[in-house]
Formats: sequence, structure tokens, C-alpha cells
Amino acid sequence: MDRLQHKLTKVRLKSLGTDKKTYNRKILIGSIVATLVAGTPFVFYMHEYVPDTKEWETIFGIYHSKLYESANVAMWVLMMKIIPLLLTLIWFFTCKHWWYHALLVPIVMFSFQIASAIKSDIRPMDESSHIVYLLPIMAIVFPSIYLIRAKMFNQINNADKTMEELEAEFMFKPKTFWGKVKQYF
Repeated sequence: MDRLQHKLTKVRLKSLGTDKKTYNRKILIGSIVATLVAGTPFVFYMHEYVPDTKEWETIFGIYHSKLYESANVAMWVLMMKIIPLLLTLIWFFTCKHWWYHALLVPIVMFSFQIASAIKSDIRPMDESSHIVYLLPIMAIVFPSIYLIRAKMFNQINNADKTMEELEAEFMFKPKTFWGKVKQYF
């Protein structure tokens, strides 16, 4: 009975166009992503281990908190930016929909906020003037998404394809992680 079940599993995997090694790799990558997502509360609360002092000595050097006057509060602010960036990056690299390029806008926004939090501990973040730095990204992403959407609906009207078939047609699928990264930059 076990041999028959094993043979049926092999046939099923071959019919899906994959082998056991590829299947195991997908399971491993999915497990790592799920662990990262599930572990974000633990990463967020790492700021609790930072002392509530103005100076914090680490293996990388001494951190002097200027604006917040507490290294603990400064790390809390940093974690408030890193966690959404991490989750948005995971969403971006695992999204299978045609609109996933829209996720570049919050990714750039969180990246900019992290950079400004690290760069200057002397002035507040999240100012309304920071939107100016996002305008070039939005000027590229929004029209691109609209054009892809318009092309999809044009093809829907001209052909009898489902939305999933059209999404698959417009999707670029690099094989490696670095291939995915190079696709966007």
C-alpha cells in the first residue's frame, strides 16, 4: 500500500511540473516566511532589552540618544518602522497579483523613515514635507499600475480569458531570489 501511495505521489508531483526537491524547497521557503511573520512580535519587543538610559554601550559602539533622551525609546521608534517594512517586503516578494508594484510606495516610505530615524536623532520624523521624496516613486508606480490594469481589461473585453490567466500572462517570474531583486532595480 505504501509503494502504491508513494508512486501516486510521484506521479502527482510530475503532473504538477515539479519534483520532490523543488517541492521541499518551496515548503522550506514557505516555512521560513511564516516563521518571520509569526516572529515579528518578538522582534518588535527587542527594544525592551535596551536600557532606559541616555547612553547605551553596544558591541558596535556607544549610542547617544539626543531627541528621546532614552535609548529604549529610540529603539522603540526604530522597531515601529522596521516591522512594517519587514512585513511589506515579505508581502512584496510573495505577492502573486498584478498590482504588487504598488507596494513599492510604502516600502520606500518606511525605508526613508528608518534612514531619517537613524541619521538624525535631533528632529522629529513623519513630517508632512517628507511626502516630496515619495513623489518620484509614485509618479512611476501609479501610471504603470493603471496602464497594466487598462491593458488587462482591454484583453478581457477582446478575449474570453479569466482574470487569473491574465495575471499569469503579465507576471514576470524570475527563478532565484536575486533575480526577483534585480527585476525591480
